[in-house]
Amino acid sequence: MTGDPITPGPVTGTAAGTAYLALPPTAVDARPAGPTRLIVAWPGFDPPRTASALAAAVPMTGVPTWRVYLDLPVERPGSLDGTTLLDNRGIEAFGTAVEQAVERLPDVLAEIRRELDLPEGPVGMAGFSVGAAAALLAVVRGTVPVSTAALIAPVIAPARAARAMEARTGREHRWDDHAQALADRLDLGVRAGEIIERGTALLLIAGAKDRVVPPTEVTALRDLLERRGARAVEAATFRMGHALAAEPGTEALPPITEAVRVDGVLTDWFRERLAEVDEPAQDRAAERPLNIEGITLGTPSC
Repeated sequence: MTGDPITPGPVTGTAAGTAYLALPPTAVDARPAGPTRLIVAWPGFDPPRTASALAAAVPMTGVPTWRVYLDLPVERPGSLDGTTLLDNRGIEAFGTAVEQAVERLPDVLAEIRRELDLPEGPVGMAGFSVGAAAALLAVVRGTVPVSTAALIAPVIAPARAARAMEARTGREHRWDDHAQALADRLDLGVRAGEIIERGTALLLIAGAKDRVVPPTEVTALRDLLERRGARAVEAATFRMGHALAAEPGTEALPPITEAVRVDGVLTDWFRERLAEVDEPAQDRAAERPLNIEGITLGTPSC
């Protein structure tokens, strides 16, 4: 018997009809500082497309809180990097994914907190693409208290994403009145005032080669929030496209290089805001790895 504490393993389950994967705190050089004890993260319609795939891409192993990855509540109609948003079905799937994810969140968190024996309190948020739009909408609506939110290639305005597809494909989007109203409702850039009122610290991450959410769109949101008085918003741009994992993006696979870089930034950003770190900090390599479906997280693919 070594006397080392027993570290719990990943937990999978379903909460309020939503499948999830929860990764336990395994950081050896940090502990939570403040009331935030978990981070909620959603994937997108592009890789990574599932909770387990997103957890493999950005496990945030050095953050000393639970990280809970949730599947989106819809059957994905296809990649946003194609023509998905150009028809009614695509924009309606986008709207359902974003709005239902946020509407279910209080019940999902209540069940997960009981399962993991976690106290009430604010949460951190993270999301990729469509999932980042859900995370930002959760901030806007105040569905649950959100202390921090890291948004990777967020679809800030589906109408602008559709126009980017039009320019790339030569096809025009064809939305009926319902689809147009849905897209207008989910233009989160026009709700900058509500974002600022929540006081949530934001990290916005863009891809320099992203054809769905151009980096100028992400930095424009940062600039808008700063002009309106936001004091806790940051942005970073990486040399990457829209996807954060290799196709098909549904399984837990070793992270691609771009994901490793994004994971490092997310980890450092959340640690700075949610953790008390030992000094001198221990080597991150000493942190206990996690294994999901036979894949050890934190090891990039070649």
